[in-house]
Amino acid sequence: MAQKQKNEEKESPEELISYLSDPSEADKKLIKDAYAFAQEAHKEHKRNSGEPYFVHLYATAKGLAEIDMDATTVAAGLLHDSIEDVGVTEETIEKKFGNEVLFLVKGTTKLGKLKYRGAERHIESLRRLFVATSKDIRVLMIKLMDRRHNISTLQYVPEQKRERIASETLSIYAPLADRLGMGRLKRELEDASFKYVLPEEYEKMQKIMKENQQTRQPQLEEVMKTLKRNLAEHGVKGFRTESRIKGLYSLYKKLERKGGDMDKIYDLYAIRIIVGSVEDCYRSLGVAHTLWHPLPGKIKDYIAFEKPNGYRSIHTTVMTNVAGPVEIQFRTEQMHREAQYGIASHLSYKETEGPLDRGDKKKNNLWYHQLIPSLLKGSPSVPKKKAANVPKWVDDLATAHNMDKSPNKHEKYLQDISDDFFSYRIFVFTPKGDVVDLPLNSTPIDFAYAIHSEIGDHTSGAKINGKLVSLDTTLANGDIVQIETKKNSKPSRKWLKFVRTSIARRHINNTLSRIRKNDTSESKS
Repeated sequence: MAQKQKNEEKESPEELISYLSDPSEADKKLIKDAYAFAQEAHKEHKRNSGEPYFVHLYATAKGLAEIDMDATTVAAGLLHDSIEDVGVTEETIEKKFGNEVLFLVKGTTKLGKLKYRGAERHIESLRRLFVATSKDIRVLMIKLMDRRHNISTLQYVPEQKRERIASETLSIYAPLADRLGMGRLKRELEDASFKYVLPEEYEKMQKIMKENQQTRQPQLEEVMKTLKRNLAEHGVKGFRTESRIKGLYSLYKKLERKGGDMDKIYDLYAIRIIVGSVEDCYRSLGVAHTLWHPLPGKIKDYIAFEKPNGYRSIHTTVMTNVAGPVEIQFRTEQMHREAQYGIASHLSYKETEGPLDRGDKKKNNLWYHQLIPSLLKGSPSVPKKKAANVPKWVDDLATAHNMDKSPNKHEKYLQDISDDFFSYRIFVFTPKGDVVDLPLNSTPIDFAYAIHSEIGDHTSGAKINGKLVSLDTTLANGDIVQIETKKNSKPSRKWLKFVRTSIARRHINNTLSRIRKNDTSESKS
């Protein structure tokens, strides 16, 4: 109870404002007004825990402020449940806070209970969230912080509802955080959900971690001391180190992929070397490799070839005499911030500062700018229509439901988006070096449809790393894929047997159906 009182005493608009980067007087007023309005609107509203509902709204807004979102987003975080839960009208929100705040609040508001019911209502709410996200990524940022706090208080929710919320968080919201590069949030959502979805496996992973920590921690400290001393001797200055413990759910999934063999898990604990420049990343890597032999195939340069979600770092696994195989990661402070906060680390950049000093301006390296069309033009306005250059996976996520014409599309929707957008990913390259990320076990046909439906429909052949391959070949991480097309080529029904993504499958079925209709019409004429 004392802790609860302490938390309530700390809650204030001034605390939220303290997290903002150089807030204007208008920003401060917006936060204060939204705080007072939400507190009054929800004064009779309680949570399942018995706490005032405002505690949840404040936690959502604070989460947004902590990752440096703008004042408009923080205000919308305070107001995000006001329409749905306490009957505040859209007109009131717009009049008091403007149409931009209204857009963000509406984007996170669930559907009313009249038109849709049960699973259909839940799925339609998700679909509408994704459509709003494709227009302004801040909608999803609010929803993710809303979910983070809800999942942390899941013990107060009825058991049946608890499992559904945890499963949805694990299958949709945590992977969304991952695709946005928000590593810290991904781990929080995964581990908080894991214990409710798979309690026995959760306990097993906790036991493995505890057993390993007793022996590994002193060993890693010894390795870190040696590395720090040698980095200093080789002229690497101003660096800092930290250790990273693998998330419980991440460990569980990796053990699944490794057949349950703990001896194949080298990154249970990792050492991070955070340096001042990209050059120091490579210099530090060289120092580590002079001290210990790297394991073959375990050097991953995500600086030269960053992940599709923007993650950049160099990973190497070395064989030490003290601790056996140890993973070491090298990154700059900026890369570290990006790895923790993902897209949120970019959204607060002002035009005068430039987006980021990333050293190269490849289109695929600047994907996050596309999520808010006016990001480089100051504060974004309310999106009136979807920007043409929204990243394809966001657009596909928003439109996937519309593409499916089958009668049971609601039942298939969650499985389809889980398979297509949130499963374990690989990333492959076009011949020009652009990155395309796909689900594991994807084929050249999946790749072709991921580029464009017209390319998929007219695919005649494929090359992987310069070699001609069959269209059912499974793609691997880092492959360079070239699709050959012909005007008279068309999809084959046998493609349906090996394509991995439901997007490719729907395009194939729709095109085959169109061809059949055309053939029928021509035969009748």
